[in-house]
Amino acid sequence: MNIDQIVKARHTSKAYDGSRKLSAEQQQQVFDLLRYSPSSVNSQPWHFFAITSDEGKQKILPAIMEANESKALNASMVIVFTTQAEITDTHLNALLAQEKKDGRFRSEDSETNQDKGRRFFIGLNSDTAEQQREWMARQAYISLGFLLLGASSLGLDATPIEGFHADKMDELLGLKEKNLTSVVVATVGYRSEGDFNAVLPKSRLPQEQVITQL
Repeated sequence: MNIDQIVKARHTSKAYDGSRKLSAEQQQQVFDLLRYSPSSVNSQPWHFFAITSDEGKQKILPAIMEANESKALNASMVIVFTTQAEITDTHLNALLAQEKKDGRFRSEDSETNQDKGRRFFIGLNSDTAEQQREWMARQAYISLGFLLLGASSLGLDATPIEGFHADKMDELLGLKEKNLTSVVVATVGYRSEGDFNAVLPKSRLPQEQVITQL
């Protein structure tokens, strides 16, 4: 399918076929979607928990609101998107080291400028700890959008889930000790016949109402 077909065909799945699993290749493709998601100044302030085992699903189930429990149990993969509780020097140094390893710098000056520029922009969004967390959450949502479109391109179904208890999820996954906090959840897999949303026509506001071309 081309991109126009993908965006018009994808939908938020409401029910999953628990008997269908992702292959190892499909799992890796989903991991690549997450890892290669764009982020502001390549900050990558995230960590993703990809849960595929029944034991893992049961572990996080107490944090999932009742309306989404069956999705979490039957989807092939549940992804918990987390961000750092605060951006640390350790993380910033690791980013710079990885960029250097990957050959992104042609000189020491370009390496220095990258580090200074990233720290400056992060600083603009870090007047308070809450502001920084909100900025990091926006990066996680970029990754979520990347996943939703990418999953559809792979012939998979996906569901973004905000219906969960973040404090409980943090507790169950021990996120505080990892300097992480949960932001949003998504399920990935194959829809079942009970997915009523799959047969409904898409509904969007008219283009002229939501797009202004100047």
